[in-house]
Amino acid sequence: MSPSPVTVLIRAEGRRQRLRLASAALAAASAAAAAVLLLGLSGWFLAGAAAAGAGGAAAVLAFNFLLPSAGIRFLAVTRTGARYVERLVGHEAALLALAGLRAAIFAGLAAAPAQRALAVSSGEATGRLTQDVDAIETHFIRRSAPWAGAAALAAAAILIALASPWAAGAFLCLFALQTATGRLLGGRLTCRPGAEALVASSRLKDAFQAVAAAAPEVRCYGISERVIEDLMMHDDALGAAAARRWSAEALTGIAPALLTGVAVATVLALAWRAPASLAVLAALAALAGMEGGAPLARMFDRDGALNAALVRLDSLIAPEAPDVPAPAAGLDLHPGEHVALVGPSGGGKTALLEALVGVRGGAFDRARFSLAPQDARMISGTVRENLQLADPAATDAALWSVLADACLDAKIRSLPQGLDAWIGEGGERLSGGERRRLSLARAYLRPAPVLLLDEPTEGLDAATEAAVVTALADRIARTGQTLVIASHRPAPLALCERVQTIGVVA
Repeated sequence: MSPSPVTVLIRAEGRRQRLRLASAALAAASAAAAAVLLLGLSGWFLAGAAAAGAGGAAAVLAFNFLLPSAGIRFLAVTRTGARYVERLVGHEAALLALAGLRAAIFAGLAAAPAQRALAVSSGEATGRLTQDVDAIETHFIRRSAPWAGAAALAAAAILIALASPWAAGAFLCLFALQTATGRLLGGRLTCRPGAEALVASSRLKDAFQAVAAAAPEVRCYGISERVIEDLMMHDDALGAAAARRWSAEALTGIAPALLTGVAVATVLALAWRAPASLAVLAALAALAGMEGGAPLARMFDRDGALNAALVRLDSLIAPEAPDVPAPAAGLDLHPGEHVALVGPSGGGKTALLEALVGVRGGAFDRARFSLAPQDARMISGTVRENLQLADPAATDAALWSVLADACLDAKIRSLPQGLDAWIGEGGERLSGGERRRLSLARAYLRPAPVLLLDEPTEGLDAATEAAVVTALADRIARTGQTLVIASHRPAPLALCERVQTIGVVA
């Protein structure tokens, strides 16, 4: 069975960040080993110093305080420094990997068949590109946990063996039991709650974005309380799912704590014949070793959220069969002609134009068409960024030219930043007519032989409409483009020499 698309992307990002991940693993192992050695040496030092003090002045003078003190300081500095490096480099690797992963997922979504991409709401897409990818962050950050666990295991086993080989063997068995228990409980208790919390969070985000888009209508019709109640239902569902996940994670943390106590008691029981200082060293090494292996046992707590994220992201960008070119409902176009699509509302004019560019089913060669849709959508960005969706390499001169053809250049020049003016969330800083003309300018910018315009002058006043239509006539005369206009208004339809009726009135 071939790996999922997102798994392939994760592996690719892992290879790109392998140097940082290896450095983080080495630092984590060093920090874990230093922590075990530090606690063990400290315990031995305190016990040895106490014994020397009880032995009288001669024993005190014979006891070497300098070397253990230096070793403790060295291990403390090593532990702190290694932990800092592990956090710094590990999180840097995770953030860089996630940045690359988000870009790849967005590219996959953009390249997906239009029907599937458009079926994903903005809230759902945002949720998948943020929280689902964030769920994968743990996968990268915790990659160093096995190395840290192995280092803690080795360091603790060596120290415990100084007191009793049998105690060291018992410790190894209990360490393995802790890891196996974490794997078992993590899979059984936390998988489902983790997946449910991820889905609930996505639903809340989707519901909120849908309501935020309709905020004027919500206030106008006085339904704020009902909308808030609906959002609170989603929030309650998320809270309940998160509480179940946290409860499950708390339950999985009980077993390692119990096993840690059992390990310390077992090591002490088996090392009782050793000198007191070595017995203390062994017990503290067992404590530090089990704690050092706890992250390894907790690696599986978030598997549910991770698996759910992989499934959701796979469904978003899974490859499908490419679009098959198909005829567009009998619309025959000849180079340079101007065609008007007329008919009743809901008769299929918009559907026909969208079929031509592949939004609905099969399409002709998309490179032939440029579309100004009826619903003029803008991205949250600048004028330049919205225009360059049609041609990323367009120069400023080309941008000003298409803005002039859309009769919008005067408005944009009046803005303090001009082409770099921020137009707000979805273009909210522009009026509806200005967004429509910006969409028209964007369609003009695409170097395509066929220009498709869906209600290009809807919502414009008579004077602005006349100016836009005149500029459009001059443009198509200059470019020689084939023009297809779907409209109910006579002014733009007057540019067309052929009229095709779409839809039949019942």
